Amino acid sequence: MSSTDDTPSDTVERAFRAALHDSADAALDTGASLLAADPATDAEVTRRGVEFVAALWRRGWQPADAVRIVRRELDAVHVGLAAALIRAQARDDRARGRRWTEQLAELPADPPGSADRFSHAVAVLELYRLLTRLPALEPLQEREPHRSFRPGTHTRMLTRIRALLAKAEATGFPQEAEALTAKAQELMARHSLDEALLDAEAPDPDAPGACRIGVEPPYEQAKAVLLDAVAAANHCRAVWNERFAFSTVVGFEADLEAVELLHTSLLVQAQSAMAKAEAAQRAGGRKRTKTFRQSFLAAYAHRIGVRLGEIAATAGTAVDDALLPVLATREVAVTAATDRMFPQTVSTRLRGVTDETGWTEGAEAADRARMRSRPRLP
Repeated sequence: MSSTDDTPSDTVERAFRAALHDSADAALDTGASLLAADPATDAEVTRRGVEFVAALWRRGWQPADAVRIVRRELDAVHVGLAAALIRAQARDDRARGRRWTEQLAELPADPPGSADRFSHAVAVLELYRLLTRLPALEPLQEREPHRSFRPGTHTRMLTRIRALLAKAEATGFPQEAEALTAKAQELMARHSLDEALLDAEAPDPDAPGACRIGVEPPYEQAKAVLLDAVAAANHCRAVWNERFAFSTVVGFEADLEAVELLHTSLLVQAQSAMAKAEAAQRAGGRKRTKTFRQSFLAAYAHRIGVRLGEIAATAGTAVDDALLPVLATREVAVTAATDRMFPQTVSTRLRGVTDETGWTEGAEAADRARMRSRPRLP
């Protein structure tokens, strides 16, 4: 029971003690009732939430990770509340690199105000329960390049690659999508090799960096396999965290950007191809199921992996001898950085791949999205 001598901080402390350390709904209602009855607690509740967010960053999480897990575990109102807290924390936070800034810019909108103080308090406490119980993740070091081979080249190259992939995703013609995607991969390869050539002339003091890429249900296993194939083809390593729906990709900055762009585009193309395949199956009188979609995406990921492996093998014969030691050194650095971050990993087997038609359709879709080999350096 509240006392007239209680300060807002005292009330918040009692509410949190009741709600955050007990999973029962009754405990949540008790805490929410205390907060709803005292408007003077609002500022303190927000201040505590900002502290919870800062603690989450110290445990290795990033804004996109937090939004992703809140969206997965709770509801849209909680996502908005989390975004508001992240923005509030960012105002007093230190600079954390380009990717962090981009994640802040992509935060969803704040939630609309609620006239029902009790419901609002319940949502806040549910969010705080989740944030305070999340475990530590492997900390990521974002590496900003110290130099670029020509001023503005990096930005212009990424703009061209994004434009090509956007056209590949939008076109309804498989051959055009293949040509556009192949051209994008060609530019990525050229950019990566140019960066390696610069490293041979003036070694970059930075170690490989890392980023996290969401691998969301459904069919997350097949999506993780696809990301792994794209990462391997672009001199990176990917480690999947099934529990929290993301993969960590380790590599040099230009290669990480290539992985992010190409994986996103191939996933969009796969979803589009799968929708068309399902429509054709329904037109033929056959009902498609979850097993069809799982098998389709698994075959697509497998076939893309084979194709990208062929590209990597061709690239090995198209590189000047002087560059081979540099590429080998970078590969060793990426492997070592991955092993340091993830000293223990396990392999997993794809489940639910039982639909032969889905597998065939997925493999054919991957063939249409295949890439050309990397070009020889001039």
